[in-house]
Amino acid sequence: MDRPPPRLRARLACIAVALGACASAAGAAQASLAQSAKESGCVDKPVRMVGSSMWKCLTASGAQAFFNVPDAVEPPAPPKAPPKSPAGAPASFPKVDAGTQKSRDDLRRKVLADELASEERLLAEAKTQWADGAPPPLPEEKADAQRYAERIARLRQALQLHQRNVDALKRELALR
Repeated sequence: MDRPPPRLRARLACIAVALGACASAAGAAQASLAQSAKESGCVDKPVRMVGSSMWKCLTASGAQAFFNVPDAVEPPAPPKAPPKSPAGAPASFPKVDAGTQKSRDDLRRKVLADELASEERLLAEAKTQWADGAPPPLPEEKADAQRYAERIARLRQALQLHQRNVDALKRELALR
């Protein structure tokens, strides 16, 4: 590739220097804006006053501070967050007609009722085995009191578990 003539190289160098000077001047203006904002005690982004080289910002005490920065460029605004959707389902969320929802609710209620009947049956069996906390010892437990105590503890836990399940299912059915 051929090199440009010396005179053209000199002109290009002057243009490059001039562009660099412009960029450095803009950088200096930005630096002086940040420095002026800091000196003024700004706690938010400075805002240019319309039609002037005056800037204003909010200080820590809640007062507005005003300062002058000639040739300063307003800093770019941070990207805005997308708007939050209102409470509830978004517009694209699928909708179910009332008849379908009613059949789903009825099916759920039937499943809960079946579970409740099953838990009540298991609770009745656990109460029978528990025998008010004094079930008769099994033949292998007569010689070993520890085994008897462990069986009573297991029976008590089963009784409590089935009672909690029955209570929870009744609460769930009452909500529906």
